[in-house]
Amino acid sequence: MARGWESKAVESQIEAAAARSEQSKVTQMHAAEITLQRERESLELSRTRVLQDLEKATNPRYQDILKQSLMFLEEKLAALDTPVPTNGKTLKHHA
Repeated sequence: MARGWESKAVESQIEAAAARSEQSKVTQMHAAEITLQRERESLELSRTRVLQDLEKATNPRYQDILKQSLMFLEEKLAALDTPVPTNGKTLKHHA
C-alpha cells in the first residue's frame, strides 16, 4: 500500500513539473509578444514624428536626413512583420 501512495506522489510531482514548464513557456511567449508590440509602437511614434518634421522642414540637407530616417524606420517596421523561423535562425534577405 505504501508503494501505491509513493508512485502516485511521484506521478503528481511529474505532472506538476510539466504544468509549470508549460506555463513558463506561455509566459515567455507573452513577454516576447509584449516586447515586440512595444518596439513596434516606438518605431511608429518615431515615424510619425519624422513625417511631421519632414512636412515642416525647409532645409534640403535636413529633408534628406529625415528621408533617410524615414526609410530606416520603415525597414525596421517591415522587419517586424516578417515571421521568425521557429528554429531560432534569422532569415537573410538578398537585395
